[in-house]
Amino acid sequence: MPTHAHASGHNRHAEFSALLHEHRRIVFKVAAAYASSPADREDLAQEIATQLWRAWPSYDRARRFTTWMYRVALNTAMTHARNEAARHRFTTDLPGVAIEDLPAEPRTNAAIDDMLLLSQAMASLGRHDRALLLLYLEARSTAEIADILGLSSSNVTTRIGRLKSALSQRFADTNPETRS
Repeated sequence: MPTHAHASGHNRHAEFSALLHEHRRIVFKVAAAYASSPADREDLAQEIATQLWRAWPSYDRARRFTTWMYRVALNTAMTHARNEAARHRFTTDLPGVAIEDLPAEPRTNAAIDDMLLLSQAMASLGRHDRALLLLYLEARSTAEIADILGLSSSNVTTRIGRLKSALSQRFADTNPETRS
């Protein structure tokens, strides 16, 4: 009997490891959105992975793994951000940009500038709006965003509309071509 228990424990671990590996970009994207320095991003990614493992026994396989993973990752990241704010830590690193997470294809200066502006805009958002924007940029459906964040679909739609408007204004204000 101990062999069976060990095997099921091994299978449980193998299943989790495979899913975590397959969807690891979620961990890195959430960590990049909520931690400012490379060391903090690495620590947060590790904390997210730890919390995912701790929560793994409660994962309901009837639900999409990525929805559950985002929920755990974002809750962990928001707690991290809240704790960091409470400690009043400041860094000079560019918030939200993990160079190792940037696509490998060559980027134009304009694309890099846009990414930096978006990163700065995300860093200026509250924890919940940052989560909402991250999920929206990941092309998650309104229903999935609502499920992950525990909001109604209409609330998600309204909040995304407000974020789009605020970001459009922010980018218009930073683009010399659109200023009068």
